[in-house]
Amino acid sequence: MNNKKKIITWSAVVLIIIILILPKIKFSNNKDAKADSPGSPKRKTVVNAIIVKTKFIQDKIFSNGTFISNEEVEVRSEISGKITKILFKEGQQIKKGMVLIKINDAELQATLKKNQSKESLARDKEYRVKQLFNKSLTSQQEYDNTLSELHSAEADVEFTKAQLDKTEIRAPFDGVIGLRSVSEGSYITPTSKIATLQNINPVKVDFSVPQKYFGIVKEGKTILVKIASTGKTYFGKIYAVEPKIDQSSRTVQVRAIIPNDRRELTPGAYVEINIVLQDIKDAIMVPSEAIVPDVQGEKVFVYRNGIAVPQLVTQNIRTENEVQVINGLNVGDTVIVSGIIQLKPNAPVKLNAIN
Repeated sequence: MNNKKKIITWSAVVLIIIILILPKIKFSNNKDAKADSPGSPKRKTVVNAIIVKTKFIQDKIFSNGTFISNEEVEVRSEISGKITKILFKEGQQIKKGMVLIKINDAELQATLKKNQSKESLARDKEYRVKQLFNKSLTSQQEYDNTLSELHSAEADVEFTKAQLDKTEIRAPFDGVIGLRSVSEGSYITPTSKIATLQNINPVKVDFSVPQKYFGIVKEGKTILVKIASTGKTYFGKIYAVEPKIDQSSRTVQVRAIIPNDRRELTPGAYVEINIVLQDIKDAIMVPSEAIVPDVQGEKVFVYRNGIAVPQLVTQNIRTENEVQVINGLNVGDTVIVSGIIQLKPNAPVKLNAIN
């Protein structure tokens, strides 16, 4: 009997629930049927829009580059020998022709004196033989031999002086000397690096651009250089373009020059390059999110009399947040910029805000 009572009780509960829910299900179905009926009004999508205007923009190329010295050389000796004097301080501003290193020249000085003595004797001998030759007291051959000995002695003196000049290592240009790698008393050879000399006013910057800009990026064009670490910007000018396109990257190497009077620009630093190709005074710009991919290309939705009308467009320059439209839109058009995902062609819309 207990089981029968439980079954009867649960059956009653289920019946009551069905009686309560059934009217609601019918109501809901009726409501949905009314919403889906052909004569019922369509729900409007609330959107934001902008009024198309013209604005000034610049067609730019962006690239990355590296600062390099205007001139740079590793200071080395042409001869081997022991350093007797170091005549510069690390980090010092150097003038062209300044003696940086002095190498022991004692042997060469002795050789020079010896050769100068030989030259003096050869010159005296040539003088005496020439006097005799003018009086026809000696032969032409004898005089020629004497003159040859004089020329040989003179050449020995010049050669020794040239070797002595190499014992003084001089700066080839104005610049800043770097850290030295030698000390007084060091024995150096032509392979020994002494220090690095750099001319950093002005500095140069190397960068590359895609090959399609080969005929546009030319000598004399102004560039804007931004140092990523500081955010500071500087103006420079292109002075050379590599006449060959790199086959591996399909880019063109470009070099520009930038004044560096304050020594703020350091060779080796990474920089961002900005090149203005042209100024456009009346560009039609729309937000990037307003552009929708389409089978036929790209499109936007234009608001016309409460309807979202699709319009094919042709875009050109793309900035960080906007796209230039060169075909498909006119000044004064109302372009929808929000709720685009829900829009269908010729769908009814309601403007929430317009800029």
